Parts: sequence; structure tokens; C-alpha cells
Amino acid sequence: MPKTDPALRLSDLRVRYDERTENRPNGVSFDVARGEVVLVLGPSGCGKSTLALALNGLVPHALAATMTGFVTVNGIRTTDAPVSRLSQEVAMVFQDPDAQIVTGTVLDEVCFGPENLLLPVAEVLERSEHALRAVGLWERRLDNPDVLSGGGKQRLAIACALAMDTPILVLDEPTANLDPVGIRDVYAVLGDIAAAGTHAVVLIEHNLDAAIDLVDRVVVLDGDGALAVSGPTREVLAGSAEELAALGVWLPVATLAGLRLRRGGIELDSLPLTPDELANMLNGIRSLPVRPANTPKSSNATGDVAVAVRNLTVTRAKTRILHDVSLEIGAGDFVTVIGANGAGKTTLVQALAGVVAPPRGTVRIGDLDPATSDARALAEHVGFVFQNPEHQFLENTVFDELAHGLRVRRRSTPGLSDAEIEVRVAVMLERFGLERLRDAHPFLLSGGQKRRLSVGTALITGAPVLVLDEPTFGQDRERANELLALLSGLHRSGTTVITVTHDLQLVAEYASHVAVMHDGRLLAFGAAGDILGDQELLERAGLSLPPLARAMRGVTSHPSWSTLTRIADLPESIE
Repeated sequence: MPKTDPALRLSDLRVRYDERTENRPNGVSFDVARGEVVLVLGPSGCGKSTLALALNGLVPHALAATMTGFVTVNGIRTTDAPVSRLSQEVAMVFQDPDAQIVTGTVLDEVCFGPENLLLPVAEVLERSEHALRAVGLWERRLDNPDVLSGGGKQRLAIACALAMDTPILVLDEPTANLDPVGIRDVYAVLGDIAAAGTHAVVLIEHNLDAAIDLVDRVVVLDGDGALAVSGPTREVLAGSAEELAALGVWLPVATLAGLRLRRGGIELDSLPLTPDELANMLNGIRSLPVRPANTPKSSNATGDVAVAVRNLTVTRAKTRILHDVSLEIGAGDFVTVIGANGAGKTTLVQALAGVVAPPRGTVRIGDLDPATSDARALAEHVGFVFQNPEHQFLENTVFDELAHGLRVRRRSTPGLSDAEIEVRVAVMLERFGLERLRDAHPFLLSGGQKRRLSVGTALITGAPVLVLDEPTFGQDRERANELLALLSGLHRSGTTVITVTHDLQLVAEYASHVAVMHDGRLLAFGAAGDILGDQELLERAGLSLPPLARAMRGVTSHPSWSTLTRIADLPESIE
């Protein structure tokens, strides 16, 4: 095959799943050359993950879908070769790492792929050690993958792909569950791969602040799955920022900040892509309005306590996960739990919601102790959204999944009629953009659609406390903002909202309070602006300042701007 041919070629690619009427993606064509990193963007449900699955032949060979057009990988048409053959050309990191873990130890998992290529044992072990060291998991090589955190599983999936050493690497949101250290490690490895010039990389990613320095070209799909924009990174992200914002796709935080400043009348010659570029642009402006420190987010004024935690310690398989955690969350607060992978965030919120039974007397939700309360009574007081949406789906249609909690509640609230359930479900379907999917099976939704459905099931019963583990994972920017605005509205009306997320910029925009976890201990708990502006504290927790805060630290010409952390606090006009 001549070296001038692309490593990867898509021509008029259209995919329609069984029981669906639309193609997603819908007529997409582009090439990827060796040594090139291509970023694929688009709103939730446009077909990004399906496109990725078509690149290694899972579509159409393994999934019930009709594919037209064609995909070639190193000259091989994916329709003409089995997945086993294509796996020698394309390695894949799925959106859900649990979907690709099959063995009993971390080392066996990474060895599994190379072993199936019948490579010599020494080479299998050498590849596996190199891959595990690259993602920081070598010291845990004998652990069962089940005991890894969500971020740990994400690292493992990436190591498995790296160990295959294929000429084409496809990654579907590889850093969605990773802390800043993990993100840095992953992109350092991908940077080395890109620099070698021998691999083609296709990346689907929402964290553009981490990916921006790696990406050569951007391909954007619109809401119908068609190709909207394609070109060099800066040309697309900065030059077409308004168009992309209208599509609802993610943009770098610096670019979003630049758009807000421009709309407010502050002249910027071009839009920035990184925090450093934004800081340099603002330092070059002679006069900017004086800004106060971050506007505090509204909070509970009644003084009532919604969640009380006293000396909470949780042990699993003889390993202590949480150590003597104590805090009080006020009724109506919007609290986000942050920390590095393995810090105990998910275990903490699961204990608060009773998903993991805490020791008796250590947690109270209102007047209830999750350790002793009836599950139905607890469900009426606290709604929980799992990190993995599939873990909570029970029904065969989207409509029935949303109606399930209401139907269960009807057993204790006979006045809830079928007509009222129909109305409330219809409202939730519209709110989350799922109207067309009311009769679809929940497991056939896109990752972002599954997440919206899982959040809807928690919201629909009206519990006074909502606990959500990574609620924006898999969402496009528009849907994530809609969801968080919805949660913010519930918070303002008195609902207590508790979330876990790695996206510190979203924390800055929406949270009233932040709890910082580190090694299973509560490192700090306080007002969001105070926590997110404390660089030393965040670094102790293995985190870093949110992107906008990093940019503002560099605005030395306008000191009043140095403490800003929220895009919402940027000036809307020149005073």
C-alpha cells in the first residue's frame, strides 16, 4: 500500500440501527493520515460513538445496524474483513470501560489482546508492562479490575489499546473519568505516539482544554449526524466558534470566555484556545472594568441540615475506602464532591444515598438513617444517579423507565393516576430531548442519551435530595448546561443537590459548596469560590485550578480579575 494513501478513510458513511429510522452518522466522509490526530466533535446523539465503532468493524459485524458507504483501514474495507483481523489494524477505547474488561487481573487484561495475536510471551509481557507504566497502573497489576475506580478502569482500557500497538488508535472520551494527573499522563502518551508519526489517532473528547495541544484537525458533526465543519484545529475551534456554540458542542473554556467577552463589547483580535492565550490577550488590553471577587452562589438560608455525616468509615474487602468523614450539607445547597481517582468520591455519595450501606448512625438524610431505613422510604427522600447509567435501568422502554419510580410510589400514594404519570413522563421526555425515543430500549440509546435518561429517573419523583455521580459524562455542552441549569433551578427552589465530577470548570459555574476528598479523607469543605481559588489545596488533592482560574491568575495587568473562577462573572459590557 503506497504511503501516500491515508491510514483511515470514511466515504459517505451512514449507519442506521435496527428499530431506528434515522442514520447517525449520516453521510460522513473524511481521511486520517498516519501521524495525524483528528478530533471528532458533535452534539449528543449525532453518531460519534457509532462512527468510532464503524472504524474497527463492530459496526456492522457485531451490532444490529445497517451500514452504507464504506470505511477502509490501511486499505482494508471493514465490511470485507472480520473484527479479529481488523483488531490488528485498529485498537479501540470504548466510552464505557466496563464494556471491554473481561479478565480477573489488571495484567491479564492488558496481556489478553497481544496473547490473541499469538505473540511470544516475552513480547506480550514487555508490551503490557510498558502500557501499564504509561498509565500509572503497573503497581496494581495483580489487582482485580473490579476494585479499580471508574478512572482506574479508564486507564486500564487505554493500556489495553496501547499494548496492541496498532497503526490506528480510536479513543471515545478516554479522559472522561480521569483526574488531572491521569489526563496529563494519558495525553503525554498520546503525544509521544503522535510525535512518532507512524500512528493515526481518532479522538472523541469533551475535555478540549486537555486535548487542544495534541489535535491536528477537527471534524464536527451536526445534530443530524452530517458533516458540519472540518479543518485545522485553530481554524475550526476559533474561526467557527459561534457556529459550534450554536450546535451545542464543547469548546475550550478560554474560547467560551472569549465569546462572552466579545459579546460584552471587549475587543479581541482572535479567540483564544488556551488559558495562557486568554491571559495574554487580556493583559494586552489597556482598560478593563474593575471586577469584584466571585459572586457567591445562592445557598440555603433556613439553616436546616439535609445531610449529616458523622465519623463515616467504609471498608470493602478488608480495605478502608473512607476514613472518619464528617460534614453537614444544608437543605438547598448545591454541593460537588471533587478529588483524584480513588479518593473515595463515589463511595462517599453512595453511602449518603444508601446505595452502599453506611455503618448505623453515621449518615442521616433528614430524619432517615440509610443503614436502617426501608428502601422505598429512602427512595422517596433521595434520588441517586449512578456513574454508569446501565446499572440502574430496569424497563424495556424509555417511557417505562421514567414511569417506574412513579408507579412504585403509587403503591404508597394511591392518588397518582395513570394520566398524571403520563403527563409527568411527557414533561421529562421533552425536558431531556428524549421525545422521539420514548419507545426505544434504554440500552440502545447513545451514551449521552442514557445519561439524560438516568438523571430523569432520579428527578421525576421529586425527592428533596438528589445525588448524581458524574451527571454530565457523555453530554454535549448544550445538554450539560441544560442539565446543570435544571439542577441549579432545583437547588434555588430548595432541593439539595450533591454531585461528583472531574470537570472543575462546571463546578465553578454551578456549585455553592465543594467537598475535597483525598485518600479517603475529607480534605476541605467550603464555599465553591474559596475552594476553587485555593491552588495549594487543590494541588494537595492531586487536582489543579479550573481553566478560567488558571487564565485569570495570569492577568497581571488587571489585578481585580485574578480571583475570577466563573465565566458567568466575566463582564457582559465595558463599564
